Amino acid sequence: MQPWRALALVCCALLLALVARFYHPGLGFSALIVLSEAHAPRRLPALRAIPHYEYPGDMEYDGAQYVQLALDPLLRDPAIDGALDAPAYRARRILFSWTAYALGLGRPAWIVQAYALQNVFAWLILAWLITRWIPLTSPRFFALWFTSMFSHGLLASVRLALLDGPSLLLLALAVAAAEKGRTWVMAAILGTAGLGRETNLLGATAMAWPRGWRGWLRAAAAAVLIVLPLLVWQDYVWSIYRGSSATEGAYMITVPFSAYLAEWRDTIAGLDRVDLLLIGRQLLVLVALTVQVVYLGWARKWATPWWRVAAAYAVLMFVVHTSVWEGYPGAITRVVLPLKFGFNVLLAQDHSRGFWGWFALGNLDLAMSVDALAT
Repeated sequence: MQPWRALALVCCALLLALVARFYHPGLGFSALIVLSEAHAPRRLPALRAIPHYEYPGDMEYDGAQYVQLALDPLLRDPAIDGALDAPAYRARRILFSWTAYALGLGRPAWIVQAYALQNVFAWLILAWLITRWIPLTSPRFFALWFTSMFSHGLLASVRLALLDGPSLLLLALAVAAAEKGRTWVMAAILGTAGLGRETNLLGATAMAWPRGWRGWLRAAAAAVLIVLPLLVWQDYVWSIYRGSSATEGAYMITVPFSAYLAEWRDTIAGLDRVDLLLIGRQLLVLVALTVQVVYLGWARKWATPWWRVAAAYAVLMFVVHTSVWEGYPGAITRVVLPLKFGFNVLLAQDHSRGFWGWFALGNLDLAMSVDALAT
């Protein structure tokens, strides 16, 4: 076995060891889902009946919403309306609640464990899949593989049992299908991914530019296949919640560049504060994301599916609401995770002298990855 592959296996073992720290006898891996004691009274009865780990205080994360959806994946229990913070919005992102239900064989205690661990399964599969673009054959390729797999956004998804890691896996599979010219396979994967989160539909940019009228017809049919599952499910959600269920979460998109520039302004203004370490973390994220976008403009590899997908998420980065940026760092490293992966995949094809400069600046978020699985 080549030494870099062996080292990658060691890194995979390290990831599993870090995850194992969250195991509690009798409670399994439920600590990966951030459930708080303060929210226990409003929780779905099916979840209250299952032994699970609860954190002191009232801080919960999104995984607490989706694990409850996994226990009632067709929204039949009226209690779910009070258990979720935004039922119509959360219900639209149903895919990974369904997968947890299926992996847990419909048994509530197993479903909770399946939901907590499916990010880990996705991480391991992605660690293998990414070697399609970044083969583990040299120090340079290993560095790209490591910074991709141990990026802050991906590790945060594992630690908090979120949707971003599994979503990235589906996007990577869609890109692989697009590269092989398997339009229908790509469309089927993206149609499924759209049920996980709406932004996954940006993966449609991996589709090659159509040629001729037949190519346009095929592209149009593929586009229908991509959006149809989400439309059908949204119709079901609308039949329950009515009102504005189709536009729930639309406020997360704002005036282009406004939130991005505001974050730069606030970060620079905060450099003279006592909490310099926290401000510094956000500064590293801002620099890394900006460098990734600049590199896309410099490389201009329009014909490469990963370039197009990364560019789509670069656009998303510039239009997301300020709430996505809030924190040290905020959710932004997860929301635009495909940008980070696309950047590293494109760097793997770069043999210029500036490689290590782009690599170092574009992966500065690695500095925050150290504690992503620490607490």
